[in-house]
Amino acid sequence: MNKYYTITELTREFGVSTRTLRFYEDEGLIHPERRGRTRLFRSADRRLIMEILRGRRIGFTIAEIREIIHVYRDPPGEAGQLRLLMKRVEEKRDELNQKRKDIEETLEELNNVEEACLTRLAEIGVGT
Repeated sequence: MNKYYTITELTREFGVSTRTLRFYEDEGLIHPERRGRTRLFRSADRRLIMEILRGRRIGFTIAEIREIIHVYRDPPGEAGQLRLLMKRVEEKRDELNQKRKDIEETLEELNNVEEACLTRLAEIGVGT
């Protein structure tokens, strides 16, 4: 038997707004059935929402998520999707490692500026 979820059930389960789910629908990421004005989400839509939110948490853009989803739906299918996902994960990891390096360099520079200020204050006889 097909289990359907309402938009309210999914917003509560995932802690997102109805606007978020409508946005994902507008972006072509999910395709709920319509019965009048009511959206009915299948289990597949629910799984996609779970994966979309996971992708957002790890920093993927909507465009990147869309690309990964579409690779699964079209040839080369799941194998192509997994290769693309691994490539995107590597890119995201490299990006985050670069940001970490940049932050560490900035913190070191701030430490140097602070030390220079403390040294100069001591030289001019001002206590901290």
